[in-house]
Amino acid sequence: MGPLLRTWRQRRRLSQLELASRAEVSGRHLSFVETGRSRPSAEMILRLAEHLEVPPRERDALLVAGGFAPRYDRTADAAGVLASFRTLLDAHAPYPAVLLDRYWDLVDANDVVPPLLAGCAPHLLEPPINVVRLSLHPDGLAPRIVELGAWREHLLHQVAARADRTADPRLADLLAECGEYPSGGPAPAPSGPVVELVLRMPDGAPPLRLFSVVSTVLTPQDATVDELHLETFLPADEATRRRLQAGA
Repeated sequence: MGPLLRTWRQRRRLSQLELASRAEVSGRHLSFVETGRSRPSAEMILRLAEHLEVPPRERDALLVAGGFAPRYDRTADAAGVLASFRTLLDAHAPYPAVLLDRYWDLVDANDVVPPLLAGCAPHLLEPPINVVRLSLHPDGLAPRIVELGAWREHLLHQVAARADRTADPRLADLLAECGEYPSGGPAPAPSGPVVELVLRMPDGAPPLRLFSVVSTVLTPQDATVDELHLETFLPADEATRRRLQAGA
């Protein structure tokens, strides 16, 4: 458990003294924990993990490495949870909304989304659909995104932040893969507080101008729900609002 804890501390760029001070433990004891000379309690592991901002799934890995049972649930009633999210997705119509897991794989979407994906290569629409890959791949939505550089930078920044927060190699692989796709030129300087997704329509209609809001559910004892996030898109101008309300 000690080396794993040390890896998380170094990833958060904290010294032993800084972490010990935040967690209100002695630096000597923390040093002994990291070197394996002292076996911490489960409560101590969780306290250190909290101050290191370790996600629930990875906190369980620390507990197991320390010889303890996992503490964070994996939702048994997955169908019930997804049904609740489906209600939120449907309520957001006529605007698009998607439910994503920690890897940006599509879990569910409302009925507004599929028509917007028309023209994307079939291999990108085979489950599991990864929304970052679908957005930035040259056979996906990328050719239809106005100012692709800005949207690309926005997405890759989010992936990089989550990869750093979770130390998940799959996210690191996703970041490396999507970072190799054509950039569409340098990202322009931000023109406002939010990054807009301006999407050309496959039928040649005027582009839709959207901005997104990401919502999560605060259930710290459930690792499955903790990893889901709801991304809802809202019209950024009146013309987009009217078109979506009319069925685009």
